[in-house]
Amino acid sequence: MFHKVEEVLSDDFIGKEVSLRGWIYRKRRMGKIIFVVLRDSSDIIQCVVEKKKIGSEKFKELDKVGVESSIILSGSVRKEARAPTGYEIDVNTIDIIGPSYMFPITKDKSDDFLLDNRHLWLRSREMNAILKIRHTVFGAIHDYFRETGYYEVQGPIFVTGAVEGGSTLFEVPYFGRKAYLTQSAQFYLETFIFSLEKVYTIAPSFRAEKSRTRRHLTEYWHAEAEAAWYHNDDMMKDEEELIVQIIQRVLDERRRELEFLNRDIKILENIEKPFIRMKYGELIEFAQNEGIDIEYGDDLGADEETAITVKFDKPIFVTHYPASIKPFYHRPDPENPEVVLCHDMLAPEGYGEIIGGGERIYKLDVLIQRMEEEGLNPENYYWYVDLRKYGSVPHAGFGLGVDRLVWWLAGLSHIKYAIPYPRTIRRTKP
Repeated sequence: MFHKVEEVLSDDFIGKEVSLRGWIYRKRRMGKIIFVVLRDSSDIIQCVVEKKKIGSEKFKELDKVGVESSIILSGSVRKEARAPTGYEIDVNTIDIIGPSYMFPITKDKSDDFLLDNRHLWLRSREMNAILKIRHTVFGAIHDYFRETGYYEVQGPIFVTGAVEGGSTLFEVPYFGRKAYLTQSAQFYLETFIFSLEKVYTIAPSFRAEKSRTRRHLTEYWHAEAEAAWYHNDDMMKDEEELIVQIIQRVLDERRRELEFLNRDIKILENIEKPFIRMKYGELIEFAQNEGIDIEYGDDLGADEETAITVKFDKPIFVTHYPASIKPFYHRPDPENPEVVLCHDMLAPEGYGEIIGGGERIYKLDVLIQRMEEEGLNPENYYWYVDLRKYGSVPHAGFGLGVDRLVWWLAGLSHIKYAIPYPRTIRRTKP
C-alpha cells in the first residue's frame, strides 16, 4: 500500500513504516548519506538514505541520477523540525523507476524559457498550487449551477457568426467554406432556454484580439449561463452567489496553496454580498475624480480597469453602459434607450473585468432595429432571429472568464500563470 506524502506528515505516523512514490524534488549528498526531498502531487518530504542500509550499488545509482527522477521508497517516519515539512523518512529500500539527468529547468530561468518548457514546469510547486486552485474553481462552478437548477449543455466550437464583433474572429477553412472558432456560446445557450429554461456550459472560447495586456488570452475557458424569465438584476444576484460560493470553496480547500503563492487571504475572506453597484456614468465620474483620463462614451480598457479597480477591495458591478459601446443583443433600457440593461463585474485589486452579462433583447422588432443599426444582415442570423418569433420571453445571461477568476483569486501577476498552456498573440507552444 502506498501513501501520499500529505498523509504521513502527521504525528500519527511517527515510527510507522510507509511506502511512497514520486519524484526527486531536491537531492544532496553528505558522505555516506543522501538527502532526498521527495515530491508527489500532495506535498514534499525529506528522506534520509544511508549507504549501509540500501547497499553500495543502489547508493551509487541514486547518487548519479538528478532531480525529477521517479522513485519508490519505503522507510519509517520521524519528526524533524529542520526538515522542509517537519518530518523525515529514514529510508530502508529505494528503487529508481525512471532516471532523469540534467533536468533543463534550474533556478533563475527566464519567463520565456519556462513558458517554452511549460510541459516540464507544470511539475513545479507553483504550478501544482495553481492547478489545484483551478480544479477547485471548476468544481465549484459546476456545483453551483447544478445545485440551483441549471442544466449543463454544450454548443458548437465551429460557428458562422460573431457574438463579440467580427474583428476578433479566428477564421478557419471548413470544407471549402468559411467558419470561425467560437467567441462565446451565448447565442446557442439562448436556444436551449426554450427547452430547459436555465442552462450553462464551460468550454473554450477564442478571441483574435491583438492585445498584449496582462489579462488577455486568445484561447480561454468560459463559464456561460442563460436563464429564461430573468432580468438584469436577477442575473447579477446569481453571479454574486456564484462568486461568493467559489471563493468560500477555494478558502476551504486551497488555503495552503494560496499561502504558498503568498496570496493575501484576508482580502478574499472579507468579500461578501452585496457587491458594489455603479452605473457606467457614475463609474466614469468616479474615475475622472481619481485623475483617470476617460470620457463618457469610452469603453473601459485594461489600463482604465486596473486604475479604477485598484481602489476597491470587493467586486464592482458596472451597469447601464451606453448602447453605442455594447453588442447589438443587449436590451435597451425602456426608461432610457441610450443605455442598455447590461453589466460587467470587475474584480478588485486592479484585476478588472471577470464577467460580462446582461438582459437580452426579446422583442423581434427591437432586435431587427438594433441589428440594422449595427450594419448586420438579420438573414445571416436567421436562427437567432427565429427565437424572437416563436414564444420569446425575457431572459438574461453572462460569461465568466475562468482563467481571469483564477488569476485574481490566486493573486498572480499575469493571466499566463493562471492557465496550464497559455495561448497569446505570441505563443502557440508547447
